[in-house]
Amino acid sequence: MEMKKIIKLTPYQVKDFVNAATKCDFDVDVSYNRFTVDAKSILGVFGLNFDRPLTVRYSGYNQDFESYLSEHAVAC
Repeated sequence: MEMKKIIKLTPYQVKDFVNAATKCDFDVDVSYNRFTVDAKSILGVFGLNFDRPLTVRYSGYNQDFESYLSEHAVAC
């Protein structure tokens, strides 16, 4: 089952986000509009627009990653 969370990041938080995603043993993608990148790629994530909320899609469970996403979640 695919999970989807909406988060907001600043360029200063990219390293922590990528580190959290890298610890997951499943694929994690992050997107804005139609542009999707691997969340485990620091260069890919830096290419996103940080002025808007980002969509994170993943299909596994990692408690630390869930906690990180909750800290940066955007109210929908």
